[in-house]
Amino acid sequence: MRQRGTRLSSHVPHDPLYSLLREMVLAAGMIGILVLGLYAHTGSMPPLVVVESSSMIHEENGEVGSIDAGDLVLVHRQPMETVITFAEASNPSHPNFGYEQHGMAGDVIIYDKNGEGGTPIIHRAILEVVAHTTQTPNRSVAQDAPSNEHCPDGGSFDDALLDEDGQIGTCIMTWNVPGTNVVNATTISLAFDGDEAGYYDCKRLAHANVEPYLVVWNWTPSQEGMLTLGDNNHCSVDQGSSAVNGSVGVHSASGVVKPVRDSWLIGVAGGELPWLGTVKLALNTAPGSPGTVYVPNSSYLALFVLVTAVLAAPLVLEPVLRRLVVGAPELKLAEDELEEE
Repeated sequence: MRQRGTRLSSHVPHDPLYSLLREMVLAAGMIGILVLGLYAHTGSMPPLVVVESSSMIHEENGEVGSIDAGDLVLVHRQPMETVITFAEASNPSHPNFGYEQHGMAGDVIIYDKNGEGGTPIIHRAILEVVAHTTQTPNRSVAQDAPSNEHCPDGGSFDDALLDEDGQIGTCIMTWNVPGTNVVNATTISLAFDGDEAGYYDCKRLAHANVEPYLVVWNWTPSQEGMLTLGDNNHCSVDQGSSAVNGSVGVHSASGVVKPVRDSWLIGVAGGELPWLGTVKLALNTAPGSPGTVYVPNSSYLALFVLVTAVLAAPLVLEPVLRRLVVGAPELKLAEDELEEE
């Protein structure tokens, strides 16, 4: 009878420092792979932004699917021509009718205010204004001269648009709004009442000269670009009262935000990771940061449940996986082969 021998194995003394370094390298490697994967998916770096304000919420207590303070949002790098506006997505005759992102029709974009630094804005693209007819400006004045000096016959001087004379800067005389009936208009007036354009609910009570829906009235845009609006801002558009009566507007160092240009566009909001950005907001002590002021109360509970589940998962899964491994026929076969050696 073959005598079984005792199997000896070499034993490397346990080094806590080595184990700690190994775990740190593995953690860093996993984070690096995750970030690179997100970059490959979005084409943007950083591929995620943390939402700080409540301007995009749909429900006071937060809602998965819409954008709440404390959410992480993927930023997809896309050119402006691929952005679908609310006007286009809510028009039954438009090819993109029915397209929705984050709880409403149209895309949500992330942009730099007037192309300047500071905290970017994440708001919905409502409509786009594009030039229909242009006129060569007065080239004898300085580039930063008032619009009426560039365009003595009227119109808006767009200092980034190519003129028919081949130079940058032109006078826009009339406008088009894609997805609507506004074509070749000197000023833009458009009611989002479900008739002229898709219905945009301002979520406010109607009273004297204030409609319950969005109305752009007698607006002469300063340049080509997007009109933008936070879903929770009750129709106070970023471009101010010149576009929509009563709008406060979003301000930068140079003044109220102008129609958003392609060069100001950081990206288009994609999928969201709810609640996870709350930790970053809580740790942000920079001057001017709102911290967690606008984070819905329900987000704290959801974040606690999520973190608890992640921490508890290994404790729950380990015994289950151990039983599966121990009972695997492959393991039994390997043990029998070792005993026969």
